[in-house]
Amino acid sequence: MAPSTSRDDDTEDVQADPAEMRVAIGTYKPATDGFLRFAAQLGVEDVLLTPHRHEGFDSALPLGTAWSEPELRALHDRANDAGLRLYGVEKLPIPLYEILLTDDDAARREKVDAIAETIRNMGAAGIRVLGYSGHPPDGAVRTTRDHPVRGDATASAFDIADVDSVAREEVHRDVTEAELWERYEEFLHAVVPIAEAAGVTLGVHPSDPPVEELFGIPLLFRNRENFERALSVRPSDNHGLKLCLGCWSEMGEDLPDVIRAFGDDIVYVHFRDVVGTVPAFHETFVDDEAGNFDEYEVVRALEEVGFDGVMTPDHVPLMEGETDWEFGSTLGRSYTVGYLKGMTKSLE
Repeated sequence: MAPSTSRDDDTEDVQADPAEMRVAIGTYKPATDGFLRFAAQLGVEDVLLTPHRHEGFDSALPLGTAWSEPELRALHDRANDAGLRLYGVEKLPIPLYEILLTDDDAARREKVDAIAETIRNMGAAGIRVLGYSGHPPDGAVRTTRDHPVRGDATASAFDIADVDSVAREEVHRDVTEAELWERYEEFLHAVVPIAEAAGVTLGVHPSDPPVEELFGIPLLFRNRENFERALSVRPSDNHGLKLCLGCWSEMGEDLPDVIRAFGDDIVYVHFRDVVGTVPAFHETFVDDEAGNFDEYEVVRALEEVGFDGVMTPDHVPLMEGETDWEFGSTLGRSYTVGYLKGMTKSLE
């Protein structure tokens, strides 16, 4: 399900989509010239933007309103000028669960309209992938960020027994799972046709952690059955999975089997490993022998199904000298990029 990277004007991309499995890197922060040089130095050809509300630094894109065509086009062209592709944006300008938890029908439609406008503008700007995530409030929930792993690096962890220590009162809502499905189906019927017309592919990320409910709110994207339901609401080549290996592993799923089952529905891959499954697990290095899955078998399964999108580092442990990001930063992501590039090279 690799999207086209061509644009509907007279400006050609520096590099055409190679239509093969490859490694990318993303940034939660603005895509500075320094980040783009760093990506090029790593030897990747694709970058992603991951807007996120996080205290201490600016988001890669502002959240709360639709993104305009000029700002998206400027980002596309800056990456292009650096010899890179802007493969996609990993989150919606208004998080999905913020939309689903809006009780007022008119207010909810207004938020959905902002997403539709963003999709149109992305297509016009030549950005072909838009991911969205299935967990409230906005981002993965963890009960600690200081779990020790190899060499005293620290990683995030989750234990349902400790979740009350991080519960946020503002996300507690009186809502049923049936109501959330109804609103989600309304969302898909509104935006998937827009994505098809704009040439943008949507990818849904699992709830993280994939538990039945969090803060009293049902989590829709917590198991294989629910993903099958999500993809069947409005079947389309422009709606598939943002395949987060960590989340599927947290579910206790066999990852090569998941890959073979969903095949062409995989838009791109979040590559991280964890130890343990819900209700308690911790994240770790991608090559940790204690991890839940064999990373090489996963890459081979992706090749087997003809996956031709990008794999990108996801959460990584925080390594020596890093303090700026609770899910790991430059060093861990660089290590993961090199590791993934080595595995893809070995397939040849």
